[in-house]
Amino acid sequence: MPNPTKGPRIGGSATNQRKIVANLCKELVHKKSIRTTEAKAKLVQPYMERLITKAKKGDTHNRRQVLRTFNDRETAYILFEELAPLFEERQGGYTRIVKVGNRRGDNAPMAVISLVTEKLSPKQSAVREAEKAAENAAKAEEAEEAVEAEDLTEEEAPEATEVEADATEEAEEAAEAEEAAEAGEDK
Repeated sequence: MPNPTKGPRIGGSATNQRKIVANLCKELVHKKSIRTTEAKAKLVQPYMERLITKAKKGDTHNRRQVLRTFNDRETAYILFEELAPLFEERQGGYTRIVKVGNRRGDNAPMAVISLVTEKLSPKQSAVREAEKAAENAAKAEEAEEAVEAEDLTEEEAPEATEVEADATEEAEEAAEAEEAAEAGEDK
């Protein structure tokens, strides 16, 4: 876990802040949603995002780094085995902060930080597929131009046409996915 920045800290010392953040992250993994002050929620969010990214990678090195943060095998197991598959399609934005008013005793602004476990909408998935198809189409055009310019030998030319065929198929699939997403949105 990175060192806390200089200036005002939550807790008293840098060590105390690190432990507070680690405990809030543990609770977030176990409960999927916690109510805390806005300042703590904003502080925990980037740490939790990094931990989930490490869990998605899932290799031994990342597992050890997460264990170093949590000091709890059960929490790390839940993060790697139960939560990481839920975020497989998502490329970021694993947490959400919602402000919920002020605390009764000291009027501190409160917030709920929760994990975003909903699936991506079909339209978002279609947009990603369309972007990938556009990239592949651009690669296919480059290969076709290289063939036309006769920069490739006869042995390399069939590979370029295969890339072009794959790119056109992916573009068609992405277009169909977009149409399906729009049809689903109209309902």
